[in-house]
Amino acid sequence: MEQSYKEQRIRKITNLYYSRKDVQKIIFEFSKNREISPRYFEGFGKRPDSFQYMNDILEFVKKGATSFHCSEELWQDPFQINTDMNRQQSDKLRIGWDFLIDIDSKYIDYSKIMAKEIIRLLNFHNIKNIGIKFSGSKGFHLIIPWKSFPKEVNGIKTSDMFPEWPRIVLQYVNEKINKQLVKEITKLSTPNKYIRDVEASKEVIPDLVLVSPRHLFRMPYSLHEKTALASVVLNPNEIENFELKDADPLKAQIKNFTPDVKEGEATELLMQALDWSKENNLNSNKDEKKNFDFKPIKLEKLSEENFPPCVKNILKGISDGKKRALFVLINLFRSVGMDKEELEKRVYDWNKKNKPPVKEGYIKSQLSWSYRKKPIMPQNCKEFYQGIGVCVPDNLCKSIKNPVNYTIRNNLIKNKKTPIKKKKK
Repeated sequence: MEQSYKEQRIRKITNLYYSRKDVQKIIFEFSKNREISPRYFEGFGKRPDSFQYMNDILEFVKKGATSFHCSEELWQDPFQINTDMNRQQSDKLRIGWDFLIDIDSKYIDYSKIMAKEIIRLLNFHNIKNIGIKFSGSKGFHLIIPWKSFPKEVNGIKTSDMFPEWPRIVLQYVNEKINKQLVKEITKLSTPNKYIRDVEASKEVIPDLVLVSPRHLFRMPYSLHEKTALASVVLNPNEIENFELKDADPLKAQIKNFTPDVKEGEATELLMQALDWSKENNLNSNKDEKKNFDFKPIKLEKLSEENFPPCVKNILKGISDGKKRALFVLINLFRSVGMDKEELEKRVYDWNKKNKPPVKEGYIKSQLSWSYRKKPIMPQNCKEFYQGIGVCVPDNLCKSIKNPVNYTIRNNLIKNKKTPIKKKKK
């Protein structure tokens, strides 16, 4: 009887709600390059499916659809997906993936705490543009768009590393926020609230199951069958005071779930997570390990003239992308065998030229983090460096993929000794 009441309630508003052109538009635009599936209260529709036109949404609703779900993965053509595809076929068809964190728990206030802690950690890693929406029940969805990630890391195509890399990043995020999460949740343990303890923090850990091939999540502004609430988009400052009534579908204010991000904005997060995974032996992919094994080279007579144009521009001091630039400098200097004393001097001298400078505490923490692990190469060329406005390629740039390769080759060219011809007797 209860299910029948819920179904009647959701069906009562679906036609009215999904008839809104602004709702149709936001759902349709978010669906591009994604596999979608309508839900008909009792279960999902056929897969794969896709919207061809905005009006398709209302047509699905007329056939009984109550909500819409979509993939994290981005595809060339969702209709070409099939369950018999092997890994190589799916990698070829996949053009990217969004990193989605699904926060869910028994209590909405637990979810709020976790959302805020995750956002704080992402901000620390220089990710300022994060999509946030209410899940429709008692949680939140956070999204970092595909554009934020480097398209290649040390010769590995990022688009091919789904679900391995998103899963590693999610584990890294969980690990880094866990202590503060427990601390904040414990503060809620008062006699006037639900019974909560430290173990309850486990109830708000993001759902790892979501980071899996072809897994679907509720689309922004889709309704939820059990609550009849809309999956509304929020600004970070709205999380604290958010209440379930704010997700009333008849009062929903439309906002874009996908934020306007900078190219490569999440590079530092991905690299740190991969390093953390390797140090903790969480990476079981042999090919990936092979690609990340890099032995630093000690270059003699290394001068600033050996560096590629992008690094020279960074060393002049920059105003935007300083944390990403710091990540580049540390990894480049270590990869070419620069002494610790000289490395730190160059980094701090560089920081004095920045407007404004990076906080010294942040530089110290990044240096400390770097020294605890083996050197790794900085990000590959083009997109990442274009994102911070320092990419001005020269002729040598055309034949290399990474600032380390450039520096080594240029060093050899400039220091190449011309053989001395012996005089004839």
